[in-house]
Amino acid sequence: MNLTEELEWRGLINQSTFEDIDVLNGDPIKFYWGVDPSADSMTIGNLASAMLVKHFIAHGHEAILLVGGATGLIGDPDGKKDERNLKARDEIEHNKAAILKQYSRIFSGEKFNTVDNFDWFKDINFIDFLTTIGKHVPMNQMLARGFVQSRLETTGISFAEFTYSLIQAFDFLHLFREHGVTLQLCGGDQWGNSTAGVSLIRRIEGSEANVFTTPLVVNKATGVKFGKSENGAIWLDAAKTTVFEFNQFWLNVSDDSVIDFLKIFTMLDRAVIEDLEVEVSERPWKRAAQKVLAHEVTLLVHGAERTREVEEAQHALFGGLKLTELSPEALEMLVGEVGSVHLNQRLTAALVASHLASSVSDARRLMANGGVSVDGEKVFEDIEITGLSLVKKGKNQFVIVR
Repeated sequence: MNLTEELEWRGLINQSTFEDIDVLNGDPIKFYWGVDPSADSMTIGNLASAMLVKHFIAHGHEAILLVGGATGLIGDPDGKKDERNLKARDEIEHNKAAILKQYSRIFSGEKFNTVDNFDWFKDINFIDFLTTIGKHVPMNQMLARGFVQSRLETTGISFAEFTYSLIQAFDFLHLFREHGVTLQLCGGDQWGNSTAGVSLIRRIEGSEANVFTTPLVVNKATGVKFGKSENGAIWLDAAKTTVFEFNQFWLNVSDDSVIDFLKIFTMLDRAVIEDLEVEVSERPWKRAAQKVLAHEVTLLVHGAERTREVEEAQHALFGGLKLTELSPEALEMLVGEVGSVHLNQRLTAALVASHLASSVSDARRLMANGGVSVDGEKVFEDIEITGLSLVKKGKNQFVIVR
């Protein structure tokens, strides 16, 4: 498949300023994609756009990855009901380093350059910016933005946030001038900010540049923007969303969404994904597609070692692998998720200590009703636990005794 065929099949085509996107199948185009360091990690929402970038690189286009050291100091107001709190410079520096590290992981083995828009904004004179850039931006264009109208009618908007799109537009102009960039890739929610750059390049340079966006991903089961759970965003940083939680998130994707997400969030080829689509249709209880999805995305984001460890841990909880067969790293990962209590105590005491039972009598009732197992075997009596063991209450509540 050529690039546009690939993107169409994967559902990655949204809005574009190209008259004919088949131009993407021709000569290499230098493009950029950027993330603001408003946090010290990207989310899986960012990952969807990153996968678009990977396909452009795979088909020969030249990538510049931007981290928004300048724009991150202000924050994109689009979609926000209230004014953002400004972040300190040292926090932005920390966040930038974290985002760049994630770029290195996700695009490992691929050719790309990185830039930081703080490098060209830090020395810009305000008067010069107004006269050389601001003079070319119509106010009616900026006021027409939907979020501006909404904020003006409700909580208001500061001059800093109002001019965010102008600052991002200058990024495109700068990269056009200094690096020959003629295309910006982004998520669908960045259409307004990105087309502002196209307009600025046309007005000042008399040249054409373009924007190509990927759709915002929605969870079909909930109708909610993908990447959100009851606990909040799903982060790429293991300190914010553990590798276990990350892997579990993908394992729990619904049958009616999993094939779409395999297309979006993996680089697996069409034949493999179509085989998995048959599996979902004919043998959904095996969750084969979800397992492949979880493996591929965890491998991309967290690497081979952490993927092996989390799959061992999952196998111990749900697949019958004994705790004694786990690697030390996988065991520690599992302990971090489900907790542990000390060896050489009665089962009732272990259940109470781990809060799986509210009292000894509650623990005995659970055992009598067949609600407790140790290492996969139902236990009906108050045994003493003297070796490394996995205690399970009901279907999915666990504690490790060690």
